[in-house]
Amino acid sequence: MTDTIPDLNLPIGDPVPGWRTPPRPPREPMQGRHCRVEPLDPDCHAADLHEANLTDAEGRIWAYLPYGPFDTLNQYRAWMEETCLKDDPMFHAIVDLNTGKAAGVASYLRIDPSNGSIEVGHINYSPLIQRAPAATEAMYLMMKRAFELGYRRYEWKCHGLNEKSRNAAMRLGLSYEGVFRQATVVKGRNRDTAWYAAIDTEWETLDRAFSAWLDPGNFAADGKQKQALSELTAPVLVKRG
Repeated sequence: MTDTIPDLNLPIGDPVPGWRTPPRPPREPMQGRHCRVEPLDPDCHAADLHEANLTDAEGRIWAYLPYGPFDTLNQYRAWMEETCLKDDPMFHAIVDLNTGKAAGVASYLRIDPSNGSIEVGHINYSPLIQRAPAATEAMYLMMKRAFELGYRRYEWKCHGLNEKSRNAAMRLGLSYEGVFRQATVVKGRNRDTAWYAAIDTEWETLDRAFSAWLDPGNFAADGKQKQALSELTAPVLVKRG
């Protein structure tokens, strides 16, 4: 039952007992079995990331991002130094532990400790890490840090036409919440924005799902998964879309 204002019979939100404002995410690496997620540093990561991005000869990874592609390392590094060294968005490089090189990028953004909300975005995986366990583990580590810090809501927003990103959000256990029509103009074109989120009461189940999927026993000798992550996270999804 939803609480109401006495004498007015108007529904109001449920109390949040023991609520404490969480801290901002620390600039500390997140270590996994397959990857390390660490604060982006142009000196350490720009060259590896640019080289990895060039393996996408068609430029598909830039199609739904508001920036890129970058033809030269100098262009990429200049963008990185202007955009990626702020507190919000807080960019991270994803280092593939098999190679020791950065192969992807993701960030925390719209960090709102007062309301316990945080978003993951600017996700850009080069072909070197796409569909690899490290790609999923990086998302798990970022979600894990947010909820363990005390955030109540973990958001994912993407271009409404980006079916790959929309499916990825649901695979990771984030529920569909709707589309903001004509939300922004990106590269001179309209962007409707699709919203997804997971909340703190779902984290325990999601944590078990990720841990089960990442367990070495879930992979055959040829590296193929035995159970899909989407099967493990499906019970958490409130809505698909």
